[in-house]
Formats: sequence, C-alpha cells, structure tokens
Amino acid sequence: MPLRALGPIDVQLVRRTADEPLFHSLMEGYHYLRYEQPVGEHLKYLMWAQGRPVACLAWSSAPRHLASRDRFIGWSAEARRRNIRWIAYNTRFLILPWVEVPHLASHILGRIARRVSEDWACLYGHPIYFLETFIDPERFRGTCYRAANWVLLGRTTGRGKDDQTHRPNRSIKEVWGYPLTPRFRQWLQGMDACSHP
Repeated sequence: MPLRALGPIDVQLVRRTADEPLFHSLMEGYHYLRYEQPVGEHLKYLMWAQGRPVACLAWSSAPRHLASRDRFIGWSAEARRRNIRWIAYNTRFLILPWVEVPHLASHILGRIARRVSEDWACLYGHPIYFLETFIDPERFRGTCYRAANWVLLGRTTGRGKDDQTHRPNRSIKEVWGYPLTPRFRQWLQGMDACSHP
C-alpha cells in the first residue's frame, strides 16, 4: 500500500550498525544505479515513517578534481589537496517506490544538511563544510536539490578521473553544491581547515 502521509520521520545513521545490510539491500533493489560500496570516509542514512523505511541517502569522500566545483570554491591546487576531505559527496539518494509524499525529497535533504557535519565529525574526527552531488540531466531535473537551496555549479566533462584521451567517455552530469556554512570558502581555501571551529 502506498504511503501518502507519513507523520514524523526518523533519521537513522546506519553506518556500522545492524541495519547497514538493510540499507544495502534497498539500494541494490530500488536505485537505478544499484548499490556500490563507497571508498574512504562515508555515511549512510535510512529514513523511517510508520515503522517502514521511506528513503536512503549515501555520502562519501568527494572526487579529487571537479572543475566547476573548484572554480566555485576558488581554491588553489594545494588548498584542494589539503582540504578536499572537508567536502561530502551525495553518491545515492533514493525515495522508496511505495512512498508518494510531495516535497519529501527536499525535506530530507534539508534534515540531513543540518546534521551531516556533526555525524561526520563523530565518526571521522572532522566536520564537513560543503556538500556536492551529480545529477544526470537526461533522467532528472534536480528539482528536489533546487527546492532545498542547492546551487547548480556547472557540468562535468564526461571524461572521468582516469581520462587519458581528453574525450568524453561517459554521460555528462550536472554538478550541484550546498555550503554548510557562510564561511565555507574561507575554510576550504585555507591551508589548515582542521583548526577551524
């Protein structure tokens, strides 16, 4: 039966918990890209309502080189090398197919944005200052990210991180970003973000 009215939504951080396999199973079964094990630092969230899972979000370490993001931040190559870990990349976002609630996706993005830095710090010992994601414009319009005040930063080149040919070899994605603090550029451009509050 579809869920059209949810009531309270509980957010559960499932990284390193007994519910992490459920997260993997839901992503594998219902996300068009299926589940992929993140490399490096990462967080996984399950959202629950009425005792049922309603959404999943996965976050991981950010890609090293992303031209539109790097221009938006305005950091040097050295600052990027030192401070890239202060960015989290939204690798997967899934609203489960039995959920039919308007504006739920943007609401969830807002809820997670308010807590992801603290959760990251609890698990990995440092905060996050900026969020980013890719959207395939042939499949999606980015409506929920726009509604949650994310900013369209540009597009990828379609060449991937190991490109040797300088020609597109994959679909071109939109790059969206969300600063978690008004001073994100100061922290990310600085040489030692670790000292910041």
